[in-house]
Amino acid sequence: MDGEVISTTTELDPEKQQRAKQYARINRRLMVVDLAITGIYMVAWLVFGWSEDLKQNLLQYTSNEWLLVALYILIFGGILFIINLPLSYYQGYSLPHQYDLSTQTRRGGVIDQVKEILIGGMFGLVVLEIIYAILRTYPTYWWLWAALILLVFNVLMANLAPTLLMPIFNKFVPLGDEHADLADRLLQLARRSGTYVKGVFKFDMSRRSTTANAALTGLGNTRRIILGDTLLAGYSTDEIETILAHELGHQVHHDIPWGILVSSLLTMIGFYLVGLGLEWGVAYFGFSGPADVAAMPLFVLVMGIYGLITMPLENSFSRWRERRADQYALQITGNGRAFGSALTKLADQNLSDADPEPWVEVILYSHPALSKRIRAAEAFSESL
Repeated sequence: MDGEVISTTTELDPEKQQRAKQYARINRRLMVVDLAITGIYMVAWLVFGWSEDLKQNLLQYTSNEWLLVALYILIFGGILFIINLPLSYYQGYSLPHQYDLSTQTRRGGVIDQVKEILIGGMFGLVVLEIIYAILRTYPTYWWLWAALILLVFNVLMANLAPTLLMPIFNKFVPLGDEHADLADRLLQLARRSGTYVKGVFKFDMSRRSTTANAALTGLGNTRRIILGDTLLAGYSTDEIETILAHELGHQVHHDIPWGILVSSLLTMIGFYLVGLGLEWGVAYFGFSGPADVAAMPLFVLVMGIYGLITMPLENSFSRWRERRADQYALQITGNGRAFGSALTKLADQNLSDADPEPWVEVILYSHPALSKRIRAAEAFSESL
């Protein structure tokens, strides 16, 4: 890369942006279908009494509350997984291939799916077992204790993910001599921002995708810069530096701890509302109490509705922090042209709709529309 001339432009490709809009529209429709299927599934288990029937059948084999929760989750969640499997396959495998965004083989997709089920299922089961244990022990203030424990859990996962989870899916290697100058520039940039990083690593993003990405992952001693090999292949050193500067902006502004705190606060409120819903469910459906595992569909339903209602609020908060990170990237690098060019390339390469409808941005976008970010980079460049 060093010494190589890579063209820079902030002009979006009209054809790719048209495809990006189509891709985004299809994904939004699939999201609605997925939400509808899940919602109907939860309601059906409550209305038709399937949830109570499953609990009673399981009680014939075990009275252990921990095992009862685990078996219920396995059956209840397993059926939903099978129902959603065709939709998941189309959205996660077929559709990205149709739009030339995926390079993953079917075998690779199956292996990744198995890994996700095993890892996600394990962590999900642990979280739910803890929540139900707290429900049984502290039925009145369970929502407060559960939210606090999840806060600690999220901090631990943010710290351990780079070394514990991410290597399960991708191979991470330090940048070699070919990119030595780039690594030095990024490490110097990190030092200028007052951020400690363990190193700069490349990961094999091209094994699954044609998209490009970079990130600053981990906390404390596990914090590291990771660059997709697709990013290294098509972006200049200046462009990659501005992308990383944006990620460093999140560190400087403490966006990770702030994000965890805001998410934990919203989760606590959600749990409190779930508690109210469970109290209603005890009276209406005849559950034995808030900790009755048969009430789990109601738990999921209330949290799901609450998540949809608060989504615009969470995304608004996120867009504000993203704008601040963009401003930091422009200020610390002084290179609005490279940042605008990098965002333009990412929009076209990743088929990201750069100019969505306003309602879509407000409700669904955690980042400002890319067209706005590109214009801000251009305005910064012109102001110099």
